[in-house]
Amino acid sequence: MDVTIRPWTGNDAAALARVSAATDRQFLTDRLPEPYSERDAAWYLNLVASRDGRDALFRAVCVDGEVVGTISVEQKSDVFRRDAEIGYFLAPDACGKGVMTRAVRLMCEEAFELLRIERITANVRAENIASRRLLERNGFALEGVMRRAVVKYGEMHDLCIYGKLRGESTCG
Repeated sequence: MDVTIRPWTGNDAAALARVSAATDRQFLTDRLPEPYSERDAAWYLNLVASRDGRDALFRAVCVDGEVVGTISVEQKSDVFRRDAEIGYFLAPDACGKGVMTRAVRLMCEEAFELLRIERITANVRAENIASRRLLERNGFALEGVMRRAVVKYGEMHDLCIYGKLRGESTCG
């Protein structure tokens, strides 16, 4: 299984729509439209084209050349400008196979190389054990827990804050 990340192109709207429509939204923000259409994908790809490489990186996650997910690192602003937030998701059939663990490793390497950042932050709901473990396998450290910081489907959840600094090695 060959896991790669690559920049999105204008020809990826159908693949992005397919993956975004299929993904489990349980642990995602509410920014992802539901249902997700090719029109939503086209809007997103326009945003990507305007920001990629400037203050953010947006990548398609591919397995053997097929798009199975998305990953991004978006730089913050003002006094937080040397920090960036990572976000990601996969189509359900790609989960549990180490795909995102590899994609996060690749994305962190690229982000530290191309963006003027010193750290990458990940915000993960406490009960999202799979995401927490993949971050830890990539050298992210749990830095704190914000209690009842997230509302999803009408319920409050704790939010774990993970961080990885430039130059820190990957664990495991």
